[in-house]
Amino acid sequence: MYDIDIEYQVLIDPATNDRMYEHFEFLARVSETAANNLLDVLLSDINSLNTLPYRNPIYNRPYLPPGKYRYLMSGNRYRIVYQIYDNTVFVDDIQDCRQADDKNIL
Repeated sequence: MYDIDIEYQVLIDPATNDRMYEHFEFLARVSETAANNLLDVLLSDINSLNTLPYRNPIYNRPYLPPGKYRYLMSGNRYRIVYQIYDNTVFVDDIQDCRQADDKNIL
């Protein structure tokens, strides 16, 4: 169905990057080790999207265009929401699943 030999470029939305940086700063005040571990896990999972990004489920919400976004769960608490356009994966949101849906961007 999808070409497994293609390597995708992965780009993180600057606003998403800024929100996660603030989250890491907050977490580092509690535990620097936990913040570093979370960063390692998220970056590893995001980097894994450069191959077979279609392997993850579609992110369906009533207010989003059907099939536009996919998601990858990371670290048992975070949802990495992304879209694929040609050979590029755009990470549009990283959601802390412990928060209410109304606090998420997508």
